[in-house]
Amino acid sequence: MNASTSPDIGPLLRAFSDRSQARNIDHALEYTLRALQAGGHDGLPLPGQGQTLQRWRALAQVAGCDLALAKLYEGHTDALAILAECDAAALGAEGLWGVWAAEPPAARARITAQEGRTVRLQGLKAWCSGALQIDRALITAWREDGRGQLVAIELGHSRQRVIDTDWQAVGMASTASITLAFDDCPGIAVGEPDQYLARPGFWQGGGGIAACWYGAAQALADYLHRHCGTPRDDPHADAHLGSVDAALIGARAALRECAAWIDQHPQADASFAVRRARAQVEHAAEHVLRQVGRALGATPFCRTGHFARLSADLPVYLRQSHAERDLAALGQQRARSPAGDWQL
Repeated sequence: MNASTSPDIGPLLRAFSDRSQARNIDHALEYTLRALQAGGHDGLPLPGQGQTLQRWRALAQVAGCDLALAKLYEGHTDALAILAECDAAALGAEGLWGVWAAEPPAARARITAQEGRTVRLQGLKAWCSGALQIDRALITAWREDGRGQLVAIELGHSRQRVIDTDWQAVGMASTASITLAFDDCPGIAVGEPDQYLARPGFWQGGGGIAACWYGAAQALADYLHRHCGTPRDDPHADAHLGSVDAALIGARAALRECAAWIDQHPQADASFAVRRARAQVEHAAEHVLRQVGRALGATPFCRTGHFARLSADLPVYLRQSHAERDLAALGQQRARSPAGDWQL
């Protein structure tokens, strides 16, 4: 099912908002994720197949509701796209999935044995977002020959141990990005060695993260828009709204241009186009956070749960960008590219 034919997910998102106010946020997250899956709302168009923008619009819509929900929904839909790209779509038929590819030096999962596609895992995997809510995950692991391998695992296996003492987050708290310890844990090798990073979908998926940033920033900006739409004499708020509008329109144009480029070049390296779009969306989101807060003051931070959660979660989610490191990589790519593409 694709985004152009799937039913509107708005009612489910509104129900999530009601549940998250009345009940434990963790319960609301898992309930809504499974409802989205049961309704076929996880069958987003695959990136690079002509409907990349529709895919990103769905991610942005979920992010505007709740960023913890978007984090897990994006991970699940990204896993389904990866499985399809690696000719392993059948694995994604059941359960909720995540993708865990962080590689801190002190937490590396190692493949100690392999027979056919079945592997055995040893070591640690850090930053396992949603591990307490989902069923399966794709993780990056290391073969004995030093090559990377994507591995599918089923969560809750007796050869896994959850380490949750390090997770002290306030923003994105409910995603519970814990560490998993493996002790001869089974898994299934997905795709070929080193394919995870080399495939076109790696950077195409990175654009979906920026769509989530954008959706949250847009939702925060909507609070300022409503404030300025009521009869009042508040020229400072009007100025903040003008500034926010300019930032968001620029970021929206960047995402649309990037999505179109991906659809026109589905097998190409999208790193430059996506890095550029992510930088523009990140700048816009940070600008929105600042301007909306200055315009509206403390009241929505303290009395509006949706606004408060987005404001706490977005700075954490934005740090999936590597800040100046990503900008340096973008600058290096720009320096090697032909002159002229800044022309109007």
